[in-house]
Amino acid sequence: MTFPGGTSVSRLSVYSGSPCADGLEGGTPHLHTASTEAYVVIGGHGTLQTLDVNGLRETALSAGTTVWFTPGTIHRAVNRAGNGGGLEVVVVMSNAGLPEAGDAVMTFPPEIVADPERYRQAATLPPSPPSGALPTGGPPASSTPPEGLAPGAAGALRDIEEAVRRRRELAVEGFLRLADAAADGDLAPLHRFYDHAIALVRPKAAAWRTIWEGTVAEETRRTAGILDALERGDGAHLRRSALMESPPHDRWGMCGNLRAHDVAHPIIHTPEPS
Repeated sequence: MTFPGGTSVSRLSVYSGSPCADGLEGGTPHLHTASTEAYVVIGGHGTLQTLDVNGLRETALSAGTTVWFTPGTIHRAVNRAGNGGGLEVVVVMSNAGLPEAGDAVMTFPPEIVADPERYRQAATLPPSPPSGALPTGGPPASSTPPEGLAPGAAGALRDIEEAVRRRRELAVEGFLRLADAAADGDLAPLHRFYDHAIALVRPKAAAWRTIWEGTVAEETRRTAGILDALERGDGAHLRRSALMESPPHDRWGMCGNLRAHDVAHPIIHTPEPS
């Protein structure tokens, strides 16, 4: 059984301490082509920048703010250092498994987004360092590794942090181009970006459907069966209840450091009877 509603959940610490070319501290602008994303802010202060055919919008974020955005919304989480920064968000994604399978396209400049191989090279991070080496801030301004890391782990950490910083800067460059054009009333670059995004993910769509059938669609069918049973007065499903848990694992996300959960493979503490 998947996480409620076929969704996934993670905790996001938005990147800080290393400003982008526009002077803002934050994440890598990107969109999702099939999945809706929600932010439930639990701490800090910041801004959500969004760009779509209606133009650029900024939404203030602070503890208690809850926002969500549909496929096609380019988004970028930004820390506001003047207000203390430290933006912490619980992220809820629809279609668990699809974002992890590639349902995210970063706003690299058009010459990169139009070329699948160049996009792959720009988007791919080096192999992750050993567990526990993930920093708590973001793409660093300094190359000094945390204390206690083995030399190989320290080198791997520097490599991946540099790659995170590089792809963020590249996406911010493309995002600013799109935003400037939209501000001038020219949406043609945004429409071309949408076309390139669809071309990039199209080869993955069949595999995504398989994932979706086993999560969201399966949950929908399960609920439909329960409602049918309730109408008959049948409560057998109550006797098959279970408790599940998904421990966190840290990784680099697009907008910050993620404490994610593998909701597709939970620990079942009270397994269903055979």
